[in-house]
Amino acid sequence: MTMYNVMFVLGGPGAGKGTQCEKIVKEYGYVHLSAGDLLRQERNRQGSQFGEEIQSHIKNGTIVPVEITCSLLRRAMEKSEGKDTFLIDGFPRNQDNLEGWKKAMDEISVVKMVLFFNCSEEVCVQRCLSRGQTSGRADDNMDSLKKRIHTYSNSTMPIIEYYRKLDLLKEISGEKSADEVFEEVKKAISTISS
Repeated sequence: MTMYNVMFVLGGPGAGKGTQCEKIVKEYGYVHLSAGDLLRQERNRQGSQFGEEIQSHIKNGTIVPVEITCSLLRRAMEKSEGKDTFLIDGFPRNQDNLEGWKKAMDEISVVKMVLFFNCSEEVCVQRCLSRGQTSGRADDNMDSLKKRIHTYSNSTMPIIEYYRKLDLLKEISGEKSADEVFEEVKKAISTISS
């Protein structure tokens, strides 16, 4: 059975997770799985049993049930034949996500590192609003952003602290330029033992 090596990528909305994941994929060849993108794709997939439920959570800035997210992540990992190293962006977002991941994925995956892009709320909001002008994302607006930032502060920060205690967390300031941030990312990745 294949064991998947996983690096979680966390940070507030607009902290630079997607941008850095693109750079990591280019440099290291990891497979990038965005929990949010997988959920948006599933929501739009014709005949999806989860579509309406996912839409409701995205609209309200709340967290989709972990069973749905884990099943989408696992399916994407299994489809990536021959690849065993994954960047999982925007997950786990809360205690329920973490427990669901352990239950569903512990026997087939190893968390090698958690990259945490720390970024002030002001910078995150500014980036998301300017991204919203071109992204077409329904959640890049002020109302959704307030809810997303609230959820992130209350639910995701305890997960970040959990991984900090396990000494798996690499915290990087997401407020510098994308290239400066990536230099820090490369240093962090160089510390992973295979």
